[in-house]
Amino acid sequence: MTARPVDDAAPLGTEASAFFAHLEHVRHVSPSTLRAYRSDLDAFRAWLPAAGAMLDRLELRRYLAELQARGLRPATIQRKLAALRSFFRYLREQHGLDTDPARLVRGPRLPRRIPRFLSIEEVDRLLSLQFEATFQGLRDHAILELLYSTGCRVSEAAELPLERLDLQEGTVHLVGKGRVERMAILGPQAAAAVGDYLPLRHRLLASRRRPDPGKLFLNRSGTGLSSRWIFETVVRHARRAEIAIHLTPHGLRHSFATHLLDRGADLRTVQELLGHKRLVTTEIYTHVSMARLREVYDRAHPHGSHADG
Repeated sequence: MTARPVDDAAPLGTEASAFFAHLEHVRHVSPSTLRAYRSDLDAFRAWLPAAGAMLDRLELRRYLAELQARGLRPATIQRKLAALRSFFRYLREQHGLDTDPARLVRGPRLPRRIPRFLSIEEVDRLLSLQFEATFQGLRDHAILELLYSTGCRVSEAAELPLERLDLQEGTVHLVGKGRVERMAILGPQAAAAVGDYLPLRHRLLASRRRPDPGKLFLNRSGTGLSSRWIFETVVRHARRAEIAIHLTPHGLRHSFATHLLDRGADLRTVQELLGHKRLVTTEIYTHVSMARLREVYDRAHPHGSHADG
């Protein structure tokens, strides 16, 4: 299969449906990623007639330049490029595409963003909040404890089956991106919070007279709690704890990783606990820890920038 003229919509037409099926059923991408890739490929397909030339690397670079000229953020352009790379890689591997126009194309450089995280004192303040001994109160406490104890993604918490928890052993099997499984640790405080919540969960299902959906976290109707609800739960209780930053579930994940490294955990262990495929993804937390070390150094060392002189 060779590169085709851009007025032939087949590369983004008939093969696109098979590509999205491949993403969903073989690569097991999340629904949000699937929606984004559909939108990105539709936008690229709409641009193609304006190109008026063979679809090659130069045309693809021109497309990215136009996106940049429109004022799109570098992260958005990189995501669109990732969708195109994934699509052309699929055509190359599954349909014998000879020329991959996206293979060597680079997107705009992304600024190195240091994750926002809580101090240990802030985490203690959040988890020490008073929670009512009600279904919602004990559930919310269990959510916060589990997110910080395991460092899991919000989607992993929302989809977590009850059967994958072992409170006695203090472990939980998480299913991450691409359906990759990993073991996470449920510390004593988190295990206790989940243990307090479970009887009320069982009681709710009995009162609603409905079958158990299997997920750990339920809403008051007895169905699985959404990622959005967990997100809002974290934001709401962070406000109660007067946390200065806008805390999200991912902020607790960042805090989990940072605190482990600060206390001597090696990078490979943190990579495994976070479920990162590549070590370079985890390395961002070494920059966070170094920034904290430098802050302490500057404050405490006689020749530090904030030392009394």
